Amino acid sequence: MTTITAADVKKLRDMTGAGMMDCKTALTETNGDIEAAVDWLRKKGLSKAAKKSGRVAADGLIGIVAKGREGAVVEVNSETDFVARNEQFQTLVREIAALAPAAKGDLKALLAATYPGTKNSVETTIQEAVATIGENMTVRRTAAVAVKEGVVADYVHNRVADGLGKIGVLVALESAGDEPTLFELARMIAMHVAAASPVALDISEVPADVIEREKAILADKNQGKKPDVLEKIISGGIKAFAKENCLLEQQYIHDTTKTVAQAVKEAEGKAGAPIKVAGFVRFALGEGIDKKEEDFGEEVRKLASGG
Repeated sequence: MTTITAADVKKLRDMTGAGMMDCKTALTETNGDIEAAVDWLRKKGLSKAAKKSGRVAADGLIGIVAKGREGAVVEVNSETDFVARNEQFQTLVREIAALAPAAKGDLKALLAATYPGTKNSVETTIQEAVATIGENMTVRRTAAVAVKEGVVADYVHNRVADGLGKIGVLVALESAGDEPTLFELARMIAMHVAAASPVALDISEVPADVIEREKAILADKNQGKKPDVLEKIISGGIKAFAKENCLLEQQYIHDTTKTVAQAVKEAEGKAGAPIKVAGFVRFALGEGIDKKEEDFGEEVRKLASGG
């Protein structure tokens, strides 16, 4: 029988907002499988859709750079936040971010690039920094956006220094319009992306497995409904999913009376040309990394019992 720890229950509660007992029941029913437990709670109507971002945490920094029509972002992880506040580590991340646009989102190319002021690669420089700082570090991922005509703007949330923080966003706008107007709009949208955490530009870009998962949950929650009724429910559910998770259909945080798409359309008059949101990237520090969590209550019980 799978042992359900207090840490497991807490993690599921943080992910879903469901009650402690409901979380424990969900974990018991799914043999401790966190992802399956999330779906179990949703099928029972006890949890809202859980987004992947924000589920886990890791230390380090997001480094970001945007120059005219291109931009790139990197995530460099460290073991502790103490190192992330270290000036040497911050310089390391900033220099790697400066190299990232040329790598065009290719992590191997970025790691192979020559680190400024040395003959060493980024990968070798990281290894040397590990030895110097005394803590494991890694360049985990990178991404880039670019447009042939238009602008790329960046935004850093929880900023610790120029171009460094806990969340980094790039937004690319394709347009022949006035560049200052485009840049202002792109930066506002980048702030929106940081806050709203969309998973895709529109519903066509949402991964098929994510859509199928949503449909399966809706079907399970509405068992026994007539096929035509169920079809309408699922269709409506997917539309609601798009409004919550797709950038262009989300309520614009700077003016909730309109969607992001409507805000972009309205800006075309001021810009003097059509505007297309060509893409965006959002990196949140540590998302998708499983970080070991100690069950201190269990440790105390073991110590008290001599275990």
